[in-house]
Amino acid sequence: MSDKNELIEKLLEKFPQKKISCTEAHEFARELEVELKEIGEICDEAGFKIYGCELGCF
Repeated sequence: MSDKNELIEKLLEKFPQKKISCTEAHEFARELEVELKEIGEICDEAGFKIYGCELGCF
């Protein structure tokens, strides 16, 4: 799955406040079998705030 609109929809369903922790982003990427980099790009594009970054990935 890598359709951007579909990923944004799923993110909004799970995180309607548009905030996601680094740990949640990692878990979300694993759940959907999507590369973490793609999740980061989608979050940026959709205006999500990623907080609590563990390794400076975002």
